[in-house]
Amino acid sequence: MPDLHFLRELLVSCVGYLQLLLEIISVICVVIGLAKTLVVILKVKEGRAARYCLGNWLATALEFQLAADILVTTVDPDLDSLIKLGIIAVIRTFLNYFLSKELEHNPEEKKAA
Repeated sequence: MPDLHFLRELLVSCVGYLQLLLEIISVICVVIGLAKTLVVILKVKEGRAARYCLGNWLATALEFQLAADILVTTVDPDLDSLIKLGIIAVIRTFLNYFLSKELEHNPEEKKAA
């Protein structure tokens, strides 16, 4: 029978790297969103279009952040981390919900459809 302690440590180590990767992807999403938003502002010169562009990228970044938090909590599920995850999940879910509602009203997307 394999050493379970070794396997657990390996899992925790892998989850740590995955968390870091997800957080890096989240930061990259924000940077790409910022760059594309600046391009939209310079080309279109309309704040509303830029806001939708940035909003899409921020929503994606929030999803990666939440995934990273879930991974960390699954390998170390103490009460304190579960409470923190619950609070973070609720806040990010509300942010994502209202951001999605605002993005649904994007007139440019309706024109493209």
